Amino acid sequence: MNPLTKTLLLAGLVTLPLASGLAHADDATFATKVSLYSEYEYRGISQTSEKPALQLNLDYAHPSGFYMGLFLTNIKWLKDYKELGAIEKDSKVELDLFGGYKFEVVKDVTLDVGYLRYEYPGAKGLPGLPKPNTDEVYVGVSYGPLSAKYSYSFNDTFGVANSKGSDFIELNYAQEIAPKLTLTGHVGKQTFKGNFAGFNNGDLTYTVFKIGASYDLGSGWVAGGYFKDTNAKKDLYTVKGKDWSKGRLVAFVSKSF
Repeated sequence: MNPLTKTLLLAGLVTLPLASGLAHADDATFATKVSLYSEYEYRGISQTSEKPALQLNLDYAHPSGFYMGLFLTNIKWLKDYKELGAIEKDSKVELDLFGGYKFEVVKDVTLDVGYLRYEYPGAKGLPGLPKPNTDEVYVGVSYGPLSAKYSYSFNDTFGVANSKGSDFIELNYAQEIAPKLTLTGHVGKQTFKGNFAGFNNGDLTYTVFKIGASYDLGSGWVAGGYFKDTNAKKDLYTVKGKDWSKGRLVAFVSKSF
């Protein structure tokens, strides 16, 4: 199998849905958010081939610190792979299910541990190759405007064969710099482990950078945008003439209920 075909089973990457936060001390919280993005990219890699994405977040948080939720979005990368003959069956949506526990370890320092399942309903790899469905466990820590997270995949990662143990480490920044205006920053590294059919999965490893801002419009509405870029190997992330890893502006608007 050539590197491109291997890459074609790479990455259903979508902005990782975060829990809605710690609940109030006296009751649980349930939050719903609908978002429209100019493009769905996850960890710096396009999931919609530069097309818009409509997304849904549902988050539940218990006063004890336990939380759970789901994230749903349209995707296009599996359809592109199917058209190239790189997978047997595609999926037009991604459904993420997650749950975890968040608690304050010392004053103002919060620890977050959890599990995340990336599900691509109906998707199927070629004979002998894994499905793109992926399971990760993660641990994160936050202090003020800074947060860091480590995610570990304990099965084949986003369809890349023999990639168990791949991981993602990230550092995030979010700070209100003016009333209702928040500046955001992100740097992360996606590492792929293992080898398959003479291909070194490590060649798919890359670092992603993002910087942007969002503005609270009131009544649950938020608008914003960011610039993302990666140092991924272009030839391994170019599909049907589009480099899914290249630098690009992404805009969004969301409504919370």
